[in-house]
Amino acid sequence: MYTKSIIVFTSLARLCCLGLALVLTGSLTAQDITGQWNGVLEVQGIKLRLVFHVSQGEDGLTATMDSPDQGAKGIPVTKTTFENPGITFEVANIGMAYQGTLEGGTIAGTFRQRGFETPLNLSRDAIDLAPPNRPQEPSEPFPYRSEEITFNNPVAKIALAGTLTLPLQGKNFPAVVLISGSGPQNRNEELLGHKPFLVLSDYLTRQGIAVLRYDDRGVGKSEGDFAAATSADFATDVASAVAYLQTRSEIDNKKIGLAGHSEGGLIAPMVAAGSREVAFIVLLAGPGISGADILMQQTELIARANGMAEAELQTELEMLRAFLDIAASGDDLDATKAALQARLQQEFSNHPERVPEGKTQEELISDNLKLLTPWMAYFLRYDPVPALEKVTCPVLALNGAKDLQVPAKANLEAIAQALARGGNTKATTLELPNLNHLFQECATGSPSEYATIEQTFSPRALEVIASWITGQAK
Repeated sequence: MYTKSIIVFTSLARLCCLGLALVLTGSLTAQDITGQWNGVLEVQGIKLRLVFHVSQGEDGLTATMDSPDQGAKGIPVTKTTFENPGITFEVANIGMAYQGTLEGGTIAGTFRQRGFETPLNLSRDAIDLAPPNRPQEPSEPFPYRSEEITFNNPVAKIALAGTLTLPLQGKNFPAVVLISGSGPQNRNEELLGHKPFLVLSDYLTRQGIAVLRYDDRGVGKSEGDFAAATSADFATDVASAVAYLQTRSEIDNKKIGLAGHSEGGLIAPMVAAGSREVAFIVLLAGPGISGADILMQQTELIARANGMAEAELQTELEMLRAFLDIAASGDDLDATKAALQARLQQEFSNHPERVPEGKTQEELISDNLKLLTPWMAYFLRYDPVPALEKVTCPVLALNGAKDLQVPAKANLEAIAQALARGGNTKATTLELPNLNHLFQECATGSPSEYATIEQTFSPRALEVIASWITGQAK
């Protein structure tokens, strides 16, 4: 789901929708700094390229940021200032700030994010890094058919683009639609140099299972506005993918299932609840508790794994709980933001030491309010239990024992109990040892390890998923 680890924009490691208005302040002309600025961020032995694109608009300077090694592009920079020679970039909703000094053709400065800081120099020169070693990533020629397809979502009136892989031999194949985790994801669910859905689809198709994976709305070749959508909207995309598979003569209409990772594991039961078209679902680190409870648990677990001091952690948890109690309290977003603003004003007035150096109370409150997007508000309030109670098809729910983002014990228990209350006797829940949120074999489960692990998807997990789906197709 979500994580606050350094510069991680993903699956439930992506913090939230980044479609925010760009803000400008600045007193000098922009031609001195417009264009592309490149740098390399070094975090815990990992090298990540950052690229800032600065433009001169009618109202002044604007900027976007890319993190190419994480598959993140076009992230709006919410504040861009240039007062020669000083330059500042801020991306409020991930808590990131960069301050530098223009010196000839380079910018020397410091990158900061949520208490972490490190030197970061920027230049006009493009930077090439050796690609990370990802030994599981398949390459052509594939021993199966791979077809670029599009399908329509008549509810949203958009076309979605994806890839359908089909075994070469046979007919009436079972099929599965892959549903990505939170944040804008391409069809491979690409992050940190990993392509989990490419590896998963390749493995399943080699086992005789057709797989449809697609770019999220507004991502890659898919139409639509990602930032304006909630999980309920994404559920209509999934239902449209199922409807598309029903038109394919190669597919057995009675054996079409869903496999959702993280937020995708929340969406799959939405679509399957009471459906006759969905034959089975696989929940990969899917939530069984509310989004607000998940954020509380993952914040504590990740902070402890990263060595946060206990006093600092308790302060952060106290503030987060206060934020979540208000943010999840109603469905009127404007009223909720007003209540949250009042609470934050009181908090920071009573505890001015919690306002970071270089930022005003008003700026900090504004940054927090920007986090409360329609998607976030929906996610915080949503309880997956009612949908799970209505799921009648077979269910496989898997979690890694070291998952710090969607903790295994609490969520698997909640899923199992909800399915049982609904009378579903065809459910299997399984906690896989030593695996993290991405189903990688890991040391601690911290998101800071994701990029350094060469493995993309545990072979044991792949085997369990394929074997179970094959069993449902008999």
